Amino acid sequence: MTQQDFRQQIIESISPSCRVGIIGGGVAGSTAAMRLSEAGIVVTLFESGTSLVNGPPICHLHAGGNLYREISNQQCLTLLAQSIDMLRAFPNVANVRPTVIAVPKQDSGSPSDLLPRLMLLQQAYQDLVTEDPRNTVLGNPAEYFKTYDRAYLEHLALQPLPSDPQTLDDWMIPVAKNVSLDRFQYPMILVQECGLSLFRFAATSALSLSAQPNTNLLFGHRVTKVISLEKGWLIQAQYWNEAISDWSLAEYEVDYLINAAGYQTGTIDDWVKQPQTRLVEFKAAYVTQWLECEGRWPEVIFHGERGTPQGMAQLTPYADNYFQLHGMTQEITLFNDGLVRSTEKSSQPALPEYLTKRISQGWSEDEINERTTRAVHHVEQYVPNFHSATCAGKPLFGAQQVPGNDISLRAANVSFSGSDYARLEIVKASSALSAADEILKDLEHHSLIVPLPDNEPREVQLPIVQGLSCHDIYVMAQALAIERGYPESLAKPMS
Repeated sequence: MTQQDFRQQIIESISPSCRVGIIGGGVAGSTAAMRLSEAGIVVTLFESGTSLVNGPPICHLHAGGNLYREISNQQCLTLLAQSIDMLRAFPNVANVRPTVIAVPKQDSGSPSDLLPRLMLLQQAYQDLVTEDPRNTVLGNPAEYFKTYDRAYLEHLALQPLPSDPQTLDDWMIPVAKNVSLDRFQYPMILVQECGLSLFRFAATSALSLSAQPNTNLLFGHRVTKVISLEKGWLIQAQYWNEAISDWSLAEYEVDYLINAAGYQTGTIDDWVKQPQTRLVEFKAAYVTQWLECEGRWPEVIFHGERGTPQGMAQLTPYADNYFQLHGMTQEITLFNDGLVRSTEKSSQPALPEYLTKRISQGWSEDEINERTTRAVHHVEQYVPNFHSATCAGKPLFGAQQVPGNDISLRAANVSFSGSDYARLEIVKASSALSAADEILKDLEHHSLIVPLPDNEPREVQLPIVQGLSCHDIYVMAQALAIERGYPESLAKPMS
């Protein structure tokens, strides 16, 4: 009997009465649905929107957490392992390019402070590759990162732009040609941190879950109440009933409830009387097109102190010379009253009304142009030629929940209450798959499913995801981008 045959027997032995309800079809909820449904569990996913994986902007995996100097080494190691796991599980969602970290002269940090952590991560990556060669998804571990002094960058600035970068130096050439070298401390650092396509992840989720006979995707269903039963839960949801041209109420009983409601996670906690402390932060990234851009760019991170006028600037490339911009200042990505906390009375932090309106109703053209222009100027101080970049559509925006009280937390996944309630609160998309694994363990612990085989490769655990057509993913992803009002280039692979 092959491992796959044995696994299928185990899946078929799982009781069909094991019904799991997932509230929220964002990255966390969709990933949990894919993982659980491929394990043979009956899943009902409630999503108030018309498609999966909306919400806060995601653009990279945070492989090693190198964008964040303030987090612990342990969080960085966790994010590295989780990112490698996600790339193996979802190979079509990656935008393959490295990331450059540059420290401006006015910044209080030093590039040399980053090197011990990078060496630790490089060794951890090498260990993971030695353990399983399939973990070689971030390139050769020996080239996990490379440092560049000013003299060598000046040399690279004289080299021709490669149309198809093959080496680390190739990727660094457009940076060397365009950044203001006088403005930085040295060395600059290039690290193997690739991008993540929100739209291709959304398409992967939709295509794989639609192919699962044991998954019920309920789009346009807004959960209005959750009631605890003697065993399990009753979920009530409103939906638009075309037959009567009015709202109707649907009710579903489940044995296990996963709260993956994103920034509204606290609302579900309040309903089920399971209080939890958390933060919610509204953030936005801005979409631009830089027609004068030459060459294929890596992502570039210009370090800076969060919340100050010189907060971190982030230049994230997409196909067709589109760039997504972050500026971690109150005038660009952050908002003066955009960070809120839960209270003793409610687990749900309350955003100001004008921000909830932006989530539900969108932005005005003036707001879009004003903040995008600020983002362009923020990058322009380091890349002078970027002044010609123009606004290319509405921002990618949303509210993000962070469990606890530490806004710098990055590696978070899931918490449990009782025997049938899980609270999925990831901060970074790379944590979603490990969080789903923890839920499976909890289902096993409470005898809701029989134990699944241990230590299976992701490729075996997710055969439907792995078998999806690249072409189908790309076509749906571009359609989703257009449907949501974004350039289709944000969904294209970078090649």
